[in-house]
This record gives sequence, structure tokens and C-alpha cells, in this order.
Amino acid sequence: MSLLLEGKRAFITGGTRGIGAALCQVFAREGADVAFNYNSRDDLADEIKGVIEALGRRARSFKISVTDRFGLKHLTRELVQEWGGIDILVNNAAINRGDNFATTTDRAWDEVIGTNVGSLFAVTKPIYKQMIRQRAGSILNITSIGAIRALPTAVHYATSKAAMIGFTKCLSREAGTFGIRVNAIAAGIFDTDLAQALPERWLQMHDFWTSMGRLGRPEELAEFASFLVSDRNSFMNGEVVIVDGGAFT
Repeated sequence: MSLLLEGKRAFITGGTRGIGAALCQVFAREGADVAFNYNSRDDLADEIKGVIEALGRRARSFKISVTDRFGLKHLTRELVQEWGGIDILVNNAAINRGDNFATTTDRAWDEVIGTNVGSLFAVTKPIYKQMIRQRAGSILNITSIGAIRALPTAVHYATSKAAMIGFTKCLSREAGTFGIRVNAIAAGIFDTDLAQALPERWLQMHDFWTSMGRLGRPEELAEFASFLVSDRNSFMNGEVVIVDGGAFT
């Protein structure tokens, strides 16, 4: 049997750390050429590029903000010219702040909502338009269990991730007419920098709640994601799949 993503061309946001880095590696292992953006760490970007290329796939990295609309349009044109198209988009990049709602500043609210929601438009629109032209594509949005359950997470973060669910469901209706699928994963708590910033007491409670008794590993989500965006998953559209180790079901 061929690899899940043989011959596919993918763009992943936030590809240098945590879930994003795992997505880059697993997608490349499954046969995809992988491009990704990052914010600051050139050393990590070079490392991930090296991993992708070592797996025999083409790799591109772009140091660009996920809210830079002009830059992302240029990026898309450049990648399409070089690779001939983009088959897969994963909206993974997001930020969070450890705020209580009563003390959340205007700046913190605007930063989280502006980044996490604004990036959905800035990143997706130019790639979606070229997917329409090729009449094929798969878009995967990484949202959070905090958008579905009443968890002790920041309100601005949960709000932004709930917006991603609405974006997924509504866009899937339009996209389906062009042969494009749009789905989402509602992620639980995975062993990433974001999780390690949570209070220790909260992490201990999580390990007690979840039937798996531990944090998820980024590669576990990436393995499932590689199937969701593949042609073998050809009849799923507009779905939000919970991957949380049985913690909040």
C-alpha cells in the first residue's frame, strides 16, 4: 500500500515546535512535500527542514506572521509556482495568555483573537483560492477541547478556538462544491511548551481525569491528522474530531 500522502504538497502553520513540528515530520514520512511558517527561531526551522529533507521530501520554511495578509498571498504564489500547487493546509499556529477574564487587558484580548482568528482568514484565503482552481484540497484546523468543554482555560483562547469550529463547519459547505474538504481536530492537552506553562496542579488533575492517565504526545495527533487530510478519508467534511485521551468525554 502506498504512503498516506504520497505526492501531496502541504503547508503547515507554526511548524517548528510541538504539534506543528510533529505534523511536519509525520506528513513528510507519509510522502508529502512540506512547507511551514515560523515566527522567530531560525535554528528550529533549519532543524525541521533537515528532518523533512532527510525523509526524501522537499521542504520550505517561511519566517512570516500568520496575520501578514500581503506576505501570505506572496508566499502562496511563490509556493504554487515552485511546486505546482498546494494540496493540504493545516492551520495549527496559535497563541495563548494565562489570563483571568476579569483582568484580561484590551491588548491581550486583541492579540489572542487577532492572531488565532485573524490568521484563519489571512492564511486560508489565498491557499483556498488556488485549491478551488485545482478542484481539490484538504484543510485541517487544529482547535481545542477548550472550545467545547467548560475548562479552566483563558476565555480569549477558548473563544478563538470556538471561532475555528464555526469557520470549519461553514467553510466546509462552500468548499465541498469544489472538491475541497475542511475538518478540524479538537485537541486535548499534549506535551508541548503550551502545556508545560499550565499550573502543576492542573496537569495532575488532568492525568487523573483522562482514561490514558497522561498527556498526549504531539506525534499521536500528527498520525491521526495525516489520515484526516489524506485521500483515504474522502467522505468526511465539516467534522470536529476530539483527540484528548478520553479526558473530557
